[in-house]
Amino acid sequence: MNFMLQPLPYEAGEALCKRLIELRHQIDVLELEFARLSSEFDRSDYYEDEGFTTALNWIRVNCHMNSSLAGDRMAVGRCLERLPESTQAMCSGELGFAHLVVLSRTAEAVRQNFHESDLLDKAKKNSPGKLHHLCDHYRHANDPARFAQEQAEIAEQRKLKLSTWPNGVVSIDGFLDPVGGAAFRSALEPLARPNGADDTRHAEQRMADALVELVCAKQTVSLQVTASVETLLGLPGAPAGETDLGVPISAKTIERWACDCSVTRVLFEGESTVIDVGRAVRTVKGPRRRALNARDKGCRWPGCERPAGWSAGHHFVFWFKGGDSSLGNQVLLCHRHHWMVHEGGWQLVRSDGGKLLAVPPPTRFKPYVRGPD
Repeated sequence: MNFMLQPLPYEAGEALCKRLIELRHQIDVLELEFARLSSEFDRSDYYEDEGFTTALNWIRVNCHMNSSLAGDRMAVGRCLERLPESTQAMCSGELGFAHLVVLSRTAEAVRQNFHESDLLDKAKKNSPGKLHHLCDHYRHANDPARFAQEQAEIAEQRKLKLSTWPNGVVSIDGFLDPVGGAAFRSALEPLARPNGADDTRHAEQRMADALVELVCAKQTVSLQVTASVETLLGLPGAPAGETDLGVPISAKTIERWACDCSVTRVLFEGESTVIDVGRAVRTVKGPRRRALNARDKGCRWPGCERPAGWSAGHHFVFWFKGGDSSLGNQVLLCHRHHWMVHEGGWQLVRSDGGKLLAVPPPTRFKPYVRGPD
């Protein structure tokens, strides 16, 4: 018996298309009202009387939602006064509720520097996913330090767990930060393409085989980084950089990659004028790298014992900020400590005797609020 569904005629499909758009708009309007009421509910103390610690938890349990969805709607409710034109555009069908979620989260992140007019036109012309991408650049332009700090916090949460089964199979579980994930995918995906017409492996199997091939062959990772001159100089208002996978990255990450990595640079002046396309070369290579290995032997971070083969050449003064390629401006650092110097906020300085000192970033203390006597 053949249970395949027959295709609908064009007229029926056109009618369904219109109905889907109508229903989605009605749902968006209801979502907007739910968001407004959620924000009002958050200002009450009813949820405490019901035994809940937050309004979000009460909504999550009683409205049968997960925390992320409930949080998004409460964020929209809190930001409605800051998004009057966007709200009107949603009610008229120019935007969806998902656009308001992205704009609200951006408004809360940027705080007083948020201006609805900066993003409204972009919201009307792009999908919510593309708008999220554009808002990342907007956040970086308004507060690059906080953007870098948030990426650093995500990176600190990365984890990878390897478990060996009784038959020797190794299972992998974990997650990476956006920057690490972009590098990981860039290394695997070229090796995971189908190998000829007779390659019958499914996509997940090809990715697994690519990982093994990468480790065994020590494949060099090559990334294309697109950045403006303003970003490399760390100027206020500069957008984030981008990998060839379209992942926004902070200027600090670009600095680290440019120290000693196979990176193809594409520099922009303004929004569209390409002023430099560099070749994919390693910054520290050949005789200079051998001399650096012989001098440092391995990572020079105090107390670190990573060998030279697991370390990268770090420039004390970034090349785009006037640093040269002399050995005096370079030092070997392992991946972790190289990241700590650039994205992590640590400083590596030399004492008068030539000893390297690792200076931690300033400690941020939360303001202490004294309770009632």
